[in-house]
Amino acid sequence: MMFIERPSQNTPLRRGWTTGACATAAARAAFMALITGAFPDPIDVSLPGGQRPFFALAKTELGEDSAFAAVIKDAGDDPDVTHQALICARVRRTSVGRGVNFRAGSGVGTVTKPGLPVAVGEPAINPVPRNMMRLAIAEVATLHGVAGDVEIEISVPGGEMLATKTLNARLGILGGISILGTTGIVIPYSCSAWIHGIHRGIDVARAEGLTHVAGATGTTSEAAVQKLHGLPETALIDMGDFAGGMLKYLRKHPVAKITIAGGFAKMTKLAQGLLDLHSRAGEVDLDFLAGLAAGEHAPPHIVAQIREANTAKHALEIARVSTPHLADAVAAQAWNTAAKALEGTGVTLEIAIFDREGELLAHTPFQPVA
Repeated sequence: MMFIERPSQNTPLRRGWTTGACATAAARAAFMALITGAFPDPIDVSLPGGQRPFFALAKTELGEDSAFAAVIKDAGDDPDVTHQALICARVRRTSVGRGVNFRAGSGVGTVTKPGLPVAVGEPAINPVPRNMMRLAIAEVATLHGVAGDVEIEISVPGGEMLATKTLNARLGILGGISILGTTGIVIPYSCSAWIHGIHRGIDVARAEGLTHVAGATGTTSEAAVQKLHGLPETALIDMGDFAGGMLKYLRKHPVAKITIAGGFAKMTKLAQGLLDLHSRAGEVDLDFLAGLAAGEHAPPHIVAQIREANTAKHALEIARVSTPHLADAVAAQAWNTAAKALEGTGVTLEIAIFDREGELLAHTPFQPVA
């Protein structure tokens, strides 16, 4: 996953639909065709918030024992990896009393690790989309006076390739994407999918009994902190810019030891008190860095140069000769910010700052959070 520059704040952003909403629409249309012999197009579905949108069908196929329908996912103006993906549902009748069962078709992952919202061995179709589909099947069954005992197979052509752009493999979801969504609606630039991945990564680490997790801002710091502590893959949380999203979840679902790793600029933002480390939330405050340098007894002319630096990296280069511990001061302040977010947990916390080559610039010792 990656950030894309968002449009101007004056540009209205179009909302979209989750994979769960699209899968529900496809499943409802397929079940109706299985009963009536005709596909309703467009097809409406009920969302958890009470909305009832309509979806156009992109493909349909009616057989003797099953029906197939597909919807093209529209994520609106959100940079979602599944935007324009074909979300497909094949519905088959099963024996009376079996209820609604789910199957992972091509491009939909299967859960292989504990700690996720669905059990090991199950299709990676999250609880809310499952409930939406069960409701849709029940509505149609009641309307036509038939049993609602069916198997729903969800597939996504190209889903296995799309999954490489997500955290699924690390979470133990293999073979494709997950069918997600809690509201059915995609809010542009909410980055809910990334934060969902952070939460599930923590859940998996806890389920595996890990006592140490590390959240990193990028691939370089992630590889470096893994090497520093000899951590398994499951202990690595792709935090990105969402330090707050990770720390707030860890406050409710704590792990004994936590490392936050990142580059000097990102950790400076954390030291300033920012929990969203993306540029949209705030820039590096050079006056703040100059103040830290002064506290480390930097000469006045160095402090002045830091205030006029081009970037955080430039400020660090200026300080290096006369104030070699500037990165340590940043790490200490970043620890304070993170510790405040984890207040009351009793976990031990470390901050590690790396350069662009993955070399350790500074780190705090592991210290307990009060």
